[in-house]
Amino acid sequence: MSEQSKVPEQAAAKMPWEEKPVPPQPEEARDHPQVQELEQAVPGAVLEAVRFAGQVTVVVELSRLLAVLGKLKELGYKFLVDLTAVDWQDRPEGRFDVVYWLHRHADAARLRVKVRVADGVEVRSVVHLWPTANWMEREVFDMFGIYFAGHPNLERILTWEGFAGHPLRKDFPVEGVDTGAAVYPDIYPPGGGPVKPKGGA
Repeated sequence: MSEQSKVPEQAAAKMPWEEKPVPPQPEEARDHPQVQELEQAVPGAVLEAVRFAGQVTVVVELSRLLAVLGKLKELGYKFLVDLTAVDWQDRPEGRFDVVYWLHRHADAARLRVKVRVADGVEVRSVVHLWPTANWMEREVFDMFGIYFAGHPNLERILTWEGFAGHPLRKDFPVEGVDTGAAVYPDIYPPGGGPVKPKGGA
């Protein structure tokens, strides 16, 4: 029997986390330095604080959202990584979470800020704090129907004006909706559609 065909008698020993992987568990994070820093800057602003998989998330009141985000930018969180939403359709304390993910370059700290929002309630725009929020807020408006008051041009960005509904809401039909759009229309709008070569069919 060749050396290559021999089956090893004993497999290499596995590390403890490979033998029985342990999923991360959420931990109370009110004593975390990032949360304490925010609490000192805006006392009483943090309703909840959780650390999960190395990431810290704070929940704040909608009425204090701009004060919190403005202070966090002063504290060095100058990069808005993402702005999105989550639909908890039947949650009594507010259907949506609007989520702001912030980064501080000085120490590579990241902080996630969440605010609970009832259906039909406005959220103040943060475009004046982070200009990159412009398209992010438009996407949340388009996909979830959350209105950002004070946005300079809050229009749909992934669908089109007149589109029926908001596709990332939990009550949006899984099979989609009939938009009336043709995949290969015979007539294209001005400036749209393929360009046919001169003399071509």
